[in-house]
Amino acid sequence: MGVIGTINWTDLTVANAEGVRDFYRDVVGWKVEEVSMGEYADFSMRSPINGATVAGICHARGVNADVPPQWLVYINVADLDESMERCKALGGKVRVGPNDMGAFGRMCIIEDPAGACAGLIQQPRDEA
Repeated sequence: MGVIGTINWTDLTVANAEGVRDFYRDVVGWKVEEVSMGEYADFSMRSPINGATVAGICHARGVNADVPPQWLVYINVADLDESMERCKALGGKVRVGPNDMGAFGRMCIIEDPAGACAGLIQQPRDEA
């Protein structure tokens, strides 16, 4: 998952994930892989050169319903609960979560005092 304090993941959550997926596929050249979310699919975007997953494009549904429609980075933290408390104490807001992401750990989305959003992710304790 990565080193504490580094960017772990980048994704975009929007109402029309298929249209935006196709936009980036055609503009950037990314390859698309569906990720089943049960009743619908989100998308992993892959490098056209080596096939590595480089980003996600997601529907604004379910746990993602309140995620802002912007490219969002997710930063590794050691303790999600502590980071959320520090965020609030320093004038920020917790916009979404915390949410359990199964094997990927726990995440939330914060808003800093300037209004910018970022995701925080804590890897599972047995992998930290």
